[in-house]
Amino acid sequence: MIKAAAVFSDNMVLQRGKNVCVFGESDESGSVAASINGHKGSCSVIDGRWALFLPPMEAGGPFELTLTLDGNEFAHFHNVMIGEVWLCGGQSNMELELQNELSGKAELGSLNEDVPIRFYYTNKVGSVEEAVECEKNTGWNTAGPESAKAWSAVGYYFAKKLSKDLGVTVGLIGCNWGGTSAVSWIDTGHILGNAELEPYMDEVRKATEGKSLEEQKKEYDEYAEYDKKWNERSQEIYKTQPKIGWNELQELIGKNIWPGPKNSYNPFTPGNMFKSMLMRVCPYTLAGFLYYQGESDDHSPRTYYTLLTTLIRVWRERWGDDRLPFIMVQLPAFKYSGDPDYKHWCLIREAQMRAFNTVKNTGIAVTIDCGEMDNIHPVDKIPVGERLCLQAEKLVYGMDVPAFGPVYESSSVSDGTMFISFAHAEDGLEIKGGRLSGFELAGEDKKFFPADTELCGSRVMLFSEQVPEPKYARYAWGNFPEYSVFGRNGIPLAPFRTSADDE
Repeated sequence: MIKAAAVFSDNMVLQRGKNVCVFGESDESGSVAASINGHKGSCSVIDGRWALFLPPMEAGGPFELTLTLDGNEFAHFHNVMIGEVWLCGGQSNMELELQNELSGKAELGSLNEDVPIRFYYTNKVGSVEEAVECEKNTGWNTAGPESAKAWSAVGYYFAKKLSKDLGVTVGLIGCNWGGTSAVSWIDTGHILGNAELEPYMDEVRKATEGKSLEEQKKEYDEYAEYDKKWNERSQEIYKTQPKIGWNELQELIGKNIWPGPKNSYNPFTPGNMFKSMLMRVCPYTLAGFLYYQGESDDHSPRTYYTLLTTLIRVWRERWGDDRLPFIMVQLPAFKYSGDPDYKHWCLIREAQMRAFNTVKNTGIAVTIDCGEMDNIHPVDKIPVGERLCLQAEKLVYGMDVPAFGPVYESSSVSDGTMFISFAHAEDGLEIKGGRLSGFELAGEDKKFFPADTELCGSRVMLFSEQVPEPKYARYAWGNFPEYSVFGRNGIPLAPFRTSADDE
């Protein structure tokens, strides 16, 4: 038997302007060939696998893609478009479905199959065996009121703007799972031996010490049954008490123990989604990656830079392109109203900005203004998707668009006043909320106080009676911080601190 990978189906979008990889498996030897709109490619089956390349093609369609083995057709795909293809990775905020987004119902009502956006849903499974079974019923979907309900809302709004601005069809590959650590999306070979990342594996080793695979499966199955019933009960409570607090909910129905035991059968085990999901669509030819994740790694924020940059490197390695664009969402404001400000999300944001500043061909969408108190899943995804699109248009497509809000550039001190300068502030700054706020100052003792502020052109002046000799400054430094500064394009100033030595 010979077959193409499941990500090849009717209605697919192939990447324009690049060599397009078409791949699959076969238990037969021979020569595999592909043809589409007069373009051809071929290869031999080697060790049960095959991968051929079609030459770069211009945007267009619909076309038909034919695959043959030694001249005998084994697959024929219809309604294939050539356009732009992006992979939507991350966790629940990338996963958040269009039908549950603030404007989603109106968007869905306007969709039909002529809308130039298509979507492939990577099955959320914990093993390759499950993936193979589920892939029997998967494929690319065209847009429509029903077919697009479960699409990534962030991805949809990204694609809506991009397809309009470029005039081409945009294909999205949804490859994400709510609640996942980035370590689930990296192969274990890059985790083991890394002093910062190996503790993720140590947790699993410790939890499974002395337990057989049979015992681990029983443990996970018991958890899965408990979790299912817990979720059913919680949904019933939310229907009558939609604003009930998290702690109060658990007092009523028992402790939430998600994501369950750390063992070999848990889909959230390090490296698991890398092999059971990401590798099922690799190396489908892409324009780049969109990535919205970080919430589930807030327990270890000082490791996140290494985790994120390792993930970027690994994904690029597997796609065979060390310059493949990677555009991330910087986490928005979030905190539960009853919790103290642990100031760990600001460290995640800092790691994301540091990755942008140090890893080539990356972009970052600043979204500090897109969060909601008490809701880790803010429902307005339009600005998130559109800011990702602006980043892509500038980074990948070379368009002259206002992709950035202000970003911290440098600081200097004179006569007890600190002057903060910003990149991407040539058109000046805009203050929202009635006053310039969100800035703090500290001296040598590293004790921070709210700063008095003045706007001086495109710079901000900071001073404080409590800090006569300022040395450190920070802005929007908290989980749900004050913020007030925006660019003229409506994109907010990215949270920052002048030195990581301020703790």
